[in-house]
Amino acid sequence: MSDPESRRPIATRDTKLAQRFARWLACTSVTPNAISAGSVVFAAMAGAAFWAGGGWLILAALAVQGRLLCNLFDGMVAVEGGKSGPDGAFWNEAPDRFADILILVGMGLGAGLPALGWAAGCFAVLTAYVREAGHAQGMASDFSGPMAKPQRMAVATGAAVLALIAPEVLGVPVLQAGLWIIAVGALATALRRSVRLVVWLRAQGG
Repeated sequence: MSDPESRRPIATRDTKLAQRFARWLACTSVTPNAISAGSVVFAAMAGAAFWAGGGWLILAALAVQGRLLCNLFDGMVAVEGGKSGPDGAFWNEAPDRFADILILVGMGLGAGLPALGWAAGCFAVLTAYVREAGHAQGMASDFSGPMAKPQRMAVATGAAVLALIAPEVLGVPVLQAGLWIIAVGALATALRRSVRLVVWLRAQGG
């Protein structure tokens, strides 16, 4: 994590508990890059747990949240802790793309819709691509939704918990419904960000 101005707004970052834990991490030998890599480990756990289904869904929900905590603390340790490195930009983005794919493909396998899982993963990566394409042109990082990363992970977590209690609601498989919401929402997000980027680029040229 090396570009403070491109950070996603996260309310949790301003809580005292998060700040204290980040300060403690900054005083250890743990690097921001290692925390970023840890998000992929949590994502792999979540994807495998989604695939296994049943009682493993509680692990899926917890691992998705573990991924988000890594996303929170890698930036805090890098920026507030002053431990950012020259390769931070890579570690800030690349692990997130692997994490999205691992979680959503695993969710697709667990839902019995592997193709939809891959589609959701591709659309999730596309949302980030459009954001970074705009940022590379000088546009402020566009974290708009309706299905940005926090929303995707909220739906995945909620689907895991609900499916653990009731695999189907009104005859609709919960994991399948959650995955459809993520896939369609991520595609809509990528398209919306694309339109916003084109409008911004045209304004700069005018």
